[in-house]
Amino acid sequence: MIKFIESEKFILPIVYIIVGVIVYNLIKTLVMKLSNTKYVDRKKKTIIALIKNIIKYLIMIFVVLGILSVYGVNTKGIITSIGVAGVIIGLALQDMVADFLAGVLILFDNHYAIGDVVTIDNFTGEVVSFGLMTTKLKAASGEGMVIANSAFKKVINYSINNTVHYINIDVAYDTDITLLEKTLNEMKEEVEKIDGYVGNYKLLGIQEFASSSIKYMVMLECKNNVRFQVKRDFNMILKRHLNEAKIEIPYTKIDVNIKEK
Repeated sequence: MIKFIESEKFILPIVYIIVGVIVYNLIKTLVMKLSNTKYVDRKKKTIIALIKNIIKYLIMIFVVLGILSVYGVNTKGIITSIGVAGVIIGLALQDMVADFLAGVLILFDNHYAIGDVVTIDNFTGEVVSFGLMTTKLKAASGEGMVIANSAFKKVINYSINNTVHYINIDVAYDTDITLLEKTLNEMKEEVEKIDGYVGNYKLLGIQEFASSSIKYMVMLECKNNVRFQVKRDFNMILKRHLNEAKIEIPYTKIDVNIKEK
């Protein structure tokens, strides 16, 4: 027993395990420090977690192979067998492998993240769940869709950049444009308080002389995920201010004449 304890077959496996634990803890500590910094966004944190898990399993594999080599096991044969098995499994599960690789590419290329509004295969919705195999979307009306990461080639991400609204305001031909611009400028303080507004409220001027109205264009920028609500809020503010300034919004009028016999 004493000879066995003093032999390499007893000491080296313990050394391998201790070295493996130390290396993993050092890497884990470094990764945790990186993930705790305020400059790391949710996408990078996901990547860090993925790398940490890969390193953990690689260290475990090297430790096990090192211990087996101490006991005279042919580790080269094991590695070769694992390689052959991996090829067989890869051929059998090539769709799953394709989904996994596509998920990694989406993650590293920052195509989208949870909370982004995207269009995939003509379905528009918010990314509510993202895994290395599938992506789950939820439409504004409540419908959900689960799609394999390798099943699509194009993604439209509405959350990368802000939305710029170009809004045409129809007013009657006899409208005093100076009064209209004064009214629109007086709205600015309220517009800036709209949830999701990010700036650039500008009066662009007369866009068109239409058949029954003058179209005056304004521009405002907002966060993409609330673009529809921002426009609705803007229209509410606009209608109230136009009413207060007695500026007419043209609309179709029908005169009905009833002829008495």
